[in-house]
This record gives sequence, structure tokens and C-alpha cells, in this order.
Amino acid sequence: MKRLAHVLDVEPRYSELVSIERIPRPRERKLAISEIDMNMLEFLGLYGCELQFVVGEKNSIMGRVMQPLNKLRYEVRFIQAAEACLPKIDDEKLTETVLQTIEHKKQNLGKTIWNATWGTDEIAQLLSLSNGLYDPEQNKYDITQYSHDIDYLNNAVTNLLNGDFSQDLQYIGEIQQRWQYGSHAGQLHNSGRLLISRLEDATQILKQRTQQKPLCPQGKATNQARVLESMFFSVYIAKVQPYMANVDRSAEQLFEPLAELAMKQRQVMPDTFQTYFNQSLEWNNEKSLWGRYQQRVKEHTEAWQELLEQCGLRPQP
Repeated sequence: MKRLAHVLDVEPRYSELVSIERIPRPRERKLAISEIDMNMLEFLGLYGCELQFVVGEKNSIMGRVMQPLNKLRYEVRFIQAAEACLPKIDDEKLTETVLQTIEHKKQNLGKTIWNATWGTDEIAQLLSLSNGLYDPEQNKYDITQYSHDIDYLNNAVTNLLNGDFSQDLQYIGEIQQRWQYGSHAGQLHNSGRLLISRLEDATQILKQRTQQKPLCPQGKATNQARVLESMFFSVYIAKVQPYMANVDRSAEQLFEPLAELAMKQRQVMPDTFQTYFNQSLEWNNEKSLWGRYQQRVKEHTEAWQELLEQCGLRPQP
């Protein structure tokens, strides 16, 4: 931008970076879920059912400190084991208890799925803003993998919400482990906010020269205009635009499925997450970070075209 201002004899002004929402803290993302506990007599009454082993694991020391995805695995196993156990139970009271517990867990399954996706430390790491800007050359293969992973997760969430419990939750654990090794979504957020701010600044430089002091008063290219044209192709077209295209493409690959993952669960989305969703995740929202980015790119391109057109140098499509 400094070079552009120098060529156009305009004083550059660097604005503050646009603000960006950080993913809410864990306690603001996770949903509280009430529990139904079986007493010892009921537990012993499950003898001969796999459900007894499932409940026993939950009551172990490790079971009491389950991570969100393990909690989802447990709830799915419980529902499946409980439904398989029902025909084997002779006690009417115990049958009623198991039926009530199954219904309770199914009613709360949406919250459990939310906690196992948006309530995890792993997705917070993926969206962390603490690891700099996005590097297309270093991360392009990761982005493709992550995009496929989130598509898989979206499909699994849809099936689980529809009562299909045959999903490979172990593989979802592998997906989340991959998120721990890169904050690519957060890096894209950082690059997006930087580009928005600097594109706005550069657009103002172009517009200022267009409106206040014509670059080519006679409508013919001057030496200064030729220097600007050279910079347009050697810097903006050759370097800046490819980076913006990479950010745009990578962001679309990640944030479209991430937004879908949140939308699928909007019924249980906590209010504390709504602002973050609207501003940082939504792809097709003109007020979101990505909607603003698309608009700034459009405005900057138009500013270049308008200024170069004064000199008969407008680039041909």
C-alpha cells in the first residue's frame, strides 16, 4: 500500500484492523444436560444385558470425566444397548425406568452432539487466532483434508439427529485430533481481517487520486500512469490477487461446511454462540467477515478499473 501511495503522490493512511469475534469460551459453548442415574438395584436388574456393562463403564472413574465426544459415544451405546435389553427385562418397574431413560437421552441427543462438535477444545484450536496468517503454500493440502473431514462430520451429525446410530464415531475422533495440529480456520480469519482493512485503505488511495487529481488530465497515459500500470500487473495481479484468491478459495472450503455444521444444530445453538456464528462463520452473509471481504475485493477492483480507465489503460477481461 505504501508503494501505491508513493506512485500516486497520496499520503497513505493505515486504519485499525477490523474487529473479529473469537470463538466463545468453553463454558459459553457447552450446553448443560441433566442426567438420569440408575440406582444399584436397577443396575443389578440389568444382569445378562450389555447395558449393564455400558452403565458400569459410565460409573467408573474414567467414565465420570468423559470428554464431549466420548460422552456422545456413551449416549449412543446406551440407547442401542437399552433398546436391545428391553425384551429381556421381566420387571415392569425396571422396564419403565429404562424406557424413560432412553427417551430422556434421545431428547437430549442434540445437545450432546453440539457439545461433541462445537463444545470441544479441538474445534477451538482449529479456529484459534493465535497462530498468525494463512500460508497457502504450506497449508493447501491440509485445507482439502479438513474440508472433507467436516463434510464427513456434517453427514454423521445429520444421521445421528435422524436416529441412525451406525456412525463411525472413532473416525470423528481422528478428525478432531487433526484439528489440534493446525489453526488454519483461525489463520484464514486473521488473513481475512487484514485484507479487509488494507483493501479499504488502498481503495481510498485509488479513489482519492481519481476524484481529486486526475492521473491523466488529457485522457492519455502519462509516465506516471505507465508506472502505475506496471505496478498493477507486477504487484497486484502477480502477487496480491493470487494470495487473495487462495484465501478466498480456502475459506470457502472450510467455512461453508463449518457454517453448515452449526446450522444443522441451530435448534440447540446457545445464544452466546450466535454472534460468533453470524460474524465469523457464515459464508453467505454480507455482514459477516467473509461477506465484507468479498465486498472489499469488489470495491478495490472497481477502483483500479476506474483510475486506469482515465488513462485508457483499463484492463480487458
